[in-house]
Amino acid sequence: MSVSDGVTSLRGQRIMSYLPGYYATSRIMSAIADAQGTELDRLQRALDEILDQFFVGTATWGLDVWEKEFGIETDASKPLDQRRSYLISKIRGTGTVTVELLKSIGESYANGKIEVTQQPALYRFTVKFVDSVGLPPNLDDLKAAIEEVKPAHLEVQYAYRYLTVSEVNQMTINQLQSHPLTDFAPFLDG
Repeated sequence: MSVSDGVTSLRGQRIMSYLPGYYATSRIMSAIADAQGTELDRLQRALDEILDQFFVGTATWGLDVWEKEFGIETDASKPLDQRRSYLISKIRGTGTVTVELLKSIGESYANGKIEVTQQPALYRFTVKFVDSVGLPPNLDDLKAAIEEVKPAHLEVQYAYRYLTVSEVNQMTINQLQSHPLTDFAPFLDG
């Protein structure tokens, strides 16, 4: 066993691989390579974290900057995925309002598929949640985003999917317990 086997950092091991073989038994060279490698590993992690902030889908502490850029008030109490969803909808929500645009905005929040149905004679359209059961967790943000991009003369209605009696009858106890109570009926009391 060589002394260089004690080098724990990834880049320290790489440094040792570039050196002549007789350094493999040197404790001093192994310690130097491990110390330098550890610092280079930390630097790489920091650079990766900074790079993550340039993309809404991976940003964490950089979401504040993105929200400021789009004129969104920062609410640090919201989960990161909800903040990201709102930002993505703002990015997608530019241009002419079409059914595709509304679907794109809605699906950035709903974590599933939605359908948008137009009723032009009634000056209305309906956003129906197809994949998700019950109320989406960030429904208020979704409503605000759609309200912001939709034409002012159109009304929007929301249609939710709830578990039916036949679906509930086919479920096991564990499956039933995994659903929040609000998934079972749209009119449950409190």
